[in-house]
Amino acid sequence: MDELLRIMARLRDREHGCPWDLEQTFASIAPYTIEEAYEVADAIERNDLAALEEELGDLLLQVVFHAQMASEQGAFDFGRVARGIAAKLVRRHPHVFGGERVEGAAAQSARWEEIKAAEKAASGRGASVLDDVPPALPALTRAAKLGRRAARLDFDWTHADGARAKVGEELAELDEAIGGGDPAAVRHELGDVLLAVVNLARHLEVDPEGALRAANRRFETRFRQVEAAVAAGAERSPESLDRLWQAAKARERGG
Repeated sequence: MDELLRIMARLRDREHGCPWDLEQTFASIAPYTIEEAYEVADAIERNDLAALEEELGDLLLQVVFHAQMASEQGAFDFGRVARGIAAKLVRRHPHVFGGERVEGAAAQSARWEEIKAAEKAASGRGASVLDDVPPALPALTRAAKLGRRAARLDFDWTHADGARAKVGEELAELDEAIGGGDPAAVRHELGDVLLAVVNLARHLEVDPEGALRAANRRFETRFRQVEAAVAAGAERSPESLDRLWQAAKARERGG
């Protein structure tokens, strides 16, 4: 870790550093930070531990990069970041580092949120349970998090059936908007459909972002097979393309 911090400091050295690294700011590095987090998630989903090792290193570099820039401004350094998260972990696990007792993971999650809410109240950072849901999160992830936060105030369905019914309700409103021919209304209602689907995913304990990434991979794999078949001389009629798609889907399922 010390070596990594020394390398980062050298890269940002005003006289002998790297011109590209010296030009960077928090804002310019932020997209790379998000990208590296997604690459970590992708390696996990592929169960590729060798790739995970590499991607975790790339993600750690992002933390070190931000900390170095903050240190140059006299704001904080990597040591403070590490000490801060260490203290937070101890503070939010009183059943491990203190005398409290909890029964199971669900109870611990509830206790974690209680402690987090108390910290937020003590710091004076807002009064809404939605205040610290970052606007920059991917829309699906943010929608799921907003739903979980709203559920703290019992603003939620008791069972997944209610969330599923809401999807049907929003689809009906989307159909009505499509029939009305108003693009703004269609966009509005389609957004409500997506939000309802995310809430259903939350009730089914499915990560919507991960589910969509997996669906994207399936689409890409199947489409490449269709594309290869067309390149080999298969017809391009809608019926033929659908048959090729269904064949690719069957192969994927081992059929």
